[in-house]
Amino acid sequence: MDIKPTPWPLPEQKLYAALVTLVMVSLSAFLGLKAWNEARQHKFIGVPIERNTITIDGEGKATAIPDIALLDLGMTVERPTVSAAQKENTRVMNEIIAKLKAMGVDGKDIQTTNYSIYPSYDYLNGRQQLRGYTVAQSVKVKVRKLDNVSDILGAAGQLGANQIGGISFSVDEPEKLRQEARLKALKNAKEKAEALADVMGVELRRVVSFSESSGGSTPPMFAKAYGLGGGADMAVPRPEVEAGSTEVVVSANVTYEIE
Repeated sequence: MDIKPTPWPLPEQKLYAALVTLVMVSLSAFLGLKAWNEARQHKFIGVPIERNTITIDGEGKATAIPDIALLDLGMTVERPTVSAAQKENTRVMNEIIAKLKAMGVDGKDIQTTNYSIYPSYDYLNGRQQLRGYTVAQSVKVKVRKLDNVSDILGAAGQLGANQIGGISFSVDEPEKLRQEARLKALKNAKEKAEALADVMGVELRRVVSFSESSGGSTPPMFAKAYGLGGGADMAVPRPEVEAGSTEVVVSANVTYEIE
């Protein structure tokens, strides 16, 4: 009986060998890439190095002359009935709003911020007694022509406004002022960081983190005080109002990587 030799390697063995080779090549590539990444991060293989940083605070200020004024004008009136109180309040506030528009205030710059009705009571011998009803209405006004602010305040008082307050001055585009202060704060932080790095004998690299906070305002200044609530039959002096200046302060906290 003749025995024929079996061919070697078998086709199945060839396929297995190819798969093993492919796996070994892939594993070698993966381990090589991992080692290269570790070498990049640590500069040498074996012991990791902490990233060295310094954190610096910087401050920037930007000042501008205000170009808008914000006023709160209102009127509170009490009458025996709700309808009587509403009628009087509406009359006065409509006259005030009409006067504002006549003085150059755009309708979009007048916003009603409150309209309320509530009962008013007297307390006699420990007992509550209804006296009447109070209607209160107020508007917030944005004045773009600052030369008109004093005249508007005087006219509002003369027409019957008895609630005037919340006067403030600002700039119509505050983000531009804030951006100017932010750039100054970043420049200040970098100058401090460079000076500190020079003393320490290190070099600044990239910015690792950054945060900021901002604030700053200037209250209005009055040259004269004046009375309110006298009504149209009393002379109301023209108040002198000074806009002053508006200041925005930005504080920047910057962390630099050093080497």
